[in-house]
This record gives sequence, structure tokens and C-alpha cells, in this order.
Amino acid sequence: MPQAQDIEPRLLRAFVAVAAELHFTRAAARLFVAQQALSRDIRRLERELDAELFVRTTRHVTLTTDGERLLPYARRILDAHDELTAAFADTDRPLLVDIGAPVGTGHRVLTETRRAATEPEFVARYLSGLTGAAAELLAGRLDVSFGRIAGLDPALRADLAHQPVRYERMAVLLRDDHPLAPLTEVPLDALAGETLYAGAGNTATAEWTDLAARLFAGRGIAMAAPFPEINGQEEFVRVVRKRGWSVLASTEFLEIPGMVVRPLVDPVPLSPVSLVWRRGLKHPGLDALRAAAAALTAGERWLEVPPGSWLPEADRSLMPDNT
Repeated sequence: MPQAQDIEPRLLRAFVAVAAELHFTRAAARLFVAQQALSRDIRRLERELDAELFVRTTRHVTLTTDGERLLPYARRILDAHDELTAAFADTDRPLLVDIGAPVGTGHRVLTETRRAATEPEFVARYLSGLTGAAAELLAGRLDVSFGRIAGLDPALRADLAHQPVRYERMAVLLRDDHPLAPLTEVPLDALAGETLYAGAGNTATAEWTDLAARLFAGRGIAMAAPFPEINGQEEFVRVVRKRGWSVLASTEFLEIPGMVVRPLVDPVPLSPVSLVWRRGLKHPGLDALRAAAAALTAGERWLEVPPGSWLPEADRSLMPDNT
């Protein structure tokens, strides 16, 4: 068997991706390569190691004993390679930060970071969801995003790091002439029979749609039919007003003329938000963002969970228990 340093990191990345997905097509999509190229890299790695790493059938891909033995070594080698790359990366470049919208947790953290740190430059992006942002993070076209980490595929999470920042209170956006609009808070039971827009049809916000589906289940609340991704604040406002939707939202939300935001209660549903970045990323801007996020989290008690709140177990397991 050759020494580890003789094996190209690309081959090990291909191996780790297939080991995580146990599916060649999904692993190829994750690496942004053609499936044929991925298969060639796996065959080459198997030749170089003189070992079969996967058992392939028409329906399943599983690791062999040699594949299971290689996996922890491959991960350590790739971690070291990423650290080496990061150590000599251009840390003077601007940090690309997706905050989703000019309101909310990401916006608050970026604003505080810019106030506290004049360098480096932070360039905001406004992507519509963490699911869409995750592909940009892994491809190196984006550095940081914010969102619900539990809503991502576990295979994607393996290549991302996160820092829990906040439990955002969920709310409903209503027309100002809606029967529930006069309430200062809307009980969840009062939404039975209502249809709410929650991003269905927008693959970039799949983590939010999944959270909504969990919240609506068994409560008689319907999900609005899938609708194509809506790009930009102005277009979102236009579509929502035209279609007359009620919208599942957070209490900090865009101002839409003729509509009001009302917090949800009984129970209080929570939307967990983490600061998310590509594992191995080293940049002073990331350090500054993490420090600002930690200060806001502690100072504003963003991770305190009110008694009787609603939060899926999948999210609790990835966020701190501050009940």
C-alpha cells in the first residue's frame, strides 16, 4: 500500500463524499463534478491502494471493511490539507456573508461586527435560504451564512461548522384586514383552517419549509402550494400582496405595506439560527463575526428557551440546552 502523501487529496475527497452519501450521483453533485469523473477517481484510488473500498449494486452502495478502515485516515488527511491551505489563504480579501435579508439575526450580527471591526471588509449577500447557501459555501463562492443547521442533509453538515446564535420567535404575516390582525399575539390553534406560505417550491429554503411542515402537522394548518423561488425583497412584497398570502415568518421581518406581523403563541414556536461556515475556513473576518455573534447571544439572551416553547428534537440535539 502506498504512503498517504502519495495519494492525491482529490481522490480522498471523492472517497469521503461517496462514503458520506453512499450514492455516486449525490456525491458527484456535492463535489460539483461529473459522475463519470467521480467513478474514475474512486477506481484509481482503489488501484493505488490495491483494495476494494465500496460494494456496488444497482440499488445500494456500502463501504467494505477496507473502506471503513480508510475513512478516518482520509478525513484526518483532508482536515490537515484544508488547514494547510487555510494557513496560506488570502485573508486580506473581503469576507462574503449571506444574511438572507436586511432584517433579522444575520443582519444584526453583521451590523455589530462592522461596528466593532473596521477591517477586514465584509460583503453582504442576500440568498433566500441556508439550503441554497450551503452549496455556495462548499464550493467556496460564499464564506458564511445563517440558518437552521438541522434542516440540512447530514452529509452536507459534515463539511460545515456552525455556532448556535439564536432562537428566533416565529410569527405570522397577515393582511391588515385579516380577522386575526387585531390580536397582539396569535395562538397557533387560531390558525387551524388557514393556509400559510412557507417557501414550498423554493429548494433554496427547504430547511424552512421542513420546519413549517413539522409545526403545521396535526394542527389543521395547510401549506400553500409550491411556488417558484422569489428573488429580491421588492418581488417578494409584490407576490405576497398580489396573492393575498398569510406567511409563516419570524418576528423580525420585512415591512410589507398593508400587512402586519404577529408573534405566535401557545406554544411559542422557535426557529433556531446558527452562524454557518465551511469547515477549515480561516479568516480574521470569521473570527470577528463569531465574536460579535457570541456577544449578542449572551447580551440579549438569544439562546434562552421560554417554558412551553415548540422546537423539533432534531434541532434541540444540535443547539445548546438553555431551557
